[in-house]
Amino acid sequence: MNIEAQDDASLRRWGVLVVEDDSRARAFFEASVQRSPRLFWLGSAGTVQEALGWLSRTTTIPDVLLVDLGMPDGTGLDVIREAVSRFPGCEPLVVSVFGDEENVLASIEAGAVGYIHKDAAPEDIAQTIVEMKAGASPISPMIARRVLAKYRSLQTAAPSGTTPGSAPEAAAEEADRGLLSAREHEVLTLIARGFSYAEIARLKGLSVHTVQTHIKNLYGKLAVHSKSEAVFEATRLGLLSHPG
Repeated sequence: MNIEAQDDASLRRWGVLVVEDDSRARAFFEASVQRSPRLFWLGSAGTVQEALGWLSRTTTIPDVLLVDLGMPDGTGLDVIREAVSRFPGCEPLVVSVFGDEENVLASIEAGAVGYIHKDAAPEDIAQTIVEMKAGASPISPMIARRVLAKYRSLQTAAPSGTTPGSAPEAAAEEADRGLLSAREHEVLTLIARGFSYAEIARLKGLSVHTVQTHIKNLYGKLAVHSKSEAVFEATRLGLLSHPG
């Protein structure tokens, strides 16, 4: 018996919903997903309303939402928000021509786990999806540079009157540090380092279900809906000193 084939058969397959108004792009994504032994095609939508309708009717929980932002009847951000709200385990991956930091940050805040610019989209989008489900947060280099530039500009524009370590700020930081339990903080730190749920479970001697429970709890405490958003918010609050 082929051991490698047996291992492939035992791996979980991830269901993918595509929201894309360009028919050629949809066909490209569908073909890539259907070629992958780790993924299966759930369906596609060409408008925001079609996507919202699909999400409201489906009996199959989507593992991945592959979504464009520029839709003929609105924005893919609305689809991302609805997907992660209805299905907390769903991980959205944006593939868009929009490369400005405003859309990127808005996508992350809405729940996106990755952001790929269409001009830099990989030939094998399925492999990118599989890597994302393993714990990666795919982002095009050009997008990453713009987000970093935006982050630096925000840091530079911070009010000069506030000095680190002042009494009100120190008290706020102390309160934030007590927001998460020790175990939740451990799990969050490993998420920030790119570990998957299964890897965290193995490292900490926990079940995957227990890890998912910790993640759900910390999502609630941080008021976020995705791993990338949790890392972003925890870093902003000073709970993570060295993200990633």
